[in-house]
Amino acid sequence: MKATLLASPRFSLWVCGSVAGLLGVVASAGVGAQSTATAGDVTFTKDIAPILQKHCQTCHRPDSLAPMSLLTYEDARPYARAIKARTALRTQRGAMPPWYIEKDIGIQQYKDDPSLSEEELAKIAKWTDSGAPRGNPAEMPPPLDFGSGDQWKLGKPDLVLSSPSITVKAMSADQWISLGTVPTGLTEDRYVRSVEVREVNDIPRNADSKTVGGRFVFHHMNYSSSTDPTGRIDENSTHWPLPEVGRNGDIFPEQAGKLLQAGSLLVLEQAHVHANGRDTNAHLEFAFRFHPKGYQPGVKWANVSGLGRGADMDVKPLTANQELHAYAVLQQHTKVVTFEPHLHAAGTRMCLEAIFGTDIQTLTCAAYDHNWVRTYAYADDAMPLLPKGTILHIIGVLDTSPANKNLADGRNWSGGGRRSVSNMFHDTLGTYIELTEEQFEKEMAERVRKLKLTKSDYLIGCPLCMGVLQPELASTASR
Repeated sequence: MKATLLASPRFSLWVCGSVAGLLGVVASAGVGAQSTATAGDVTFTKDIAPILQKHCQTCHRPDSLAPMSLLTYEDARPYARAIKARTALRTQRGAMPPWYIEKDIGIQQYKDDPSLSEEELAKIAKWTDSGAPRGNPAEMPPPLDFGSGDQWKLGKPDLVLSSPSITVKAMSADQWISLGTVPTGLTEDRYVRSVEVREVNDIPRNADSKTVGGRFVFHHMNYSSSTDPTGRIDENSTHWPLPEVGRNGDIFPEQAGKLLQAGSLLVLEQAHVHANGRDTNAHLEFAFRFHPKGYQPGVKWANVSGLGRGADMDVKPLTANQELHAYAVLQQHTKVVTFEPHLHAAGTRMCLEAIFGTDIQTLTCAAYDHNWVRTYAYADDAMPLLPKGTILHIIGVLDTSPANKNLADGRNWSGGGRRSVSNMFHDTLGTYIELTEEQFEKEMAERVRKLKLTKSDYLIGCPLCMGVLQPELASTASR
């Protein structure tokens, strides 16, 4: 990595495309210890470089978030053992890439899934155990073009707004502060197709840090847009996804663009900022990509409230596998767009279930690592389609034992609270779309058609989809 100090380095608050830094690991033997490859060996040029390009180099390159580059053999060879160790964790806390969806339960189709296949994991292990040979240089794939380091991950934005700058002292208490309002400057309503937020600060890119959060001062930001000149939030305001350290940006479903009103203000309601050991000057940038003029959404966003607990949390000290449960009843037919588990440092796992009558389906289970708060966007043909009256059930698992390295000190009882050493438990950051009766039936019929479902199939996430087949089956039987 270049040992240069950039005056205004830009670090995204979301994960760098597909994978972030191998933090806190010890490099293995140096490049000089490389072994000689023979026919049939797993080599860097033929096998490992393509894996790193696909899953790792978005972050592991000069002037990016990760602490080391993995672009070349010389870059990667000293970290061979660390790469094997971190990737072998699969979906456990600390795994690389930071993607924690459990692969033996629930829905398995997600957008932008950077996880490694079992074949890729086996190749990494074999390459490391064989001495990490270079291989034939002629088999090295062409290098990727990452463009400018200032490029946005979701594409060129149509509008970029900046918050006021703040200075956080090297040693100071956590703060929850408002940053006021920022005029959007829009003269007409526009519907937003994606939004991405990043922190811009003066921390050197080559600065040492034991955690991802050590490179930032913003933990998260609650923000909305409002046409009220005082910035008051009301029923006409638009609430935007909450950006936080490790979280990816948001691409909204094609039919569900979010409204950014003409003459509106971006209301920066509450920022959680923290010290990182350096005096740091920082601000946030908000990048919006618009739908074409004239676009109109075809569906409404749904508000699923109550899916979590806070005030009555009872977390015991030095105890693993503590479970928390919360429920919410859907008041309308609903399409689930994203799953975003949110716990704090004690959290290790969360599952989402759908209960409809006697049918109980586990939709998603994911390990949880508070260093990387992820949102998981279901693939278009895998978004759960849940009828009105479905009970959503989330199960959280907490660990206050010494095995949880994210926890500063697990010896004390703790309850709910905003600080990471306190606890949260909810999925209210997940996103949902409200469907009319007609839209719900159409969505189910289209799902059955696209997936070519038959009466012998069982589809997780759509408890009534098989009912769509009944008229057709009845007609077939009568013939």
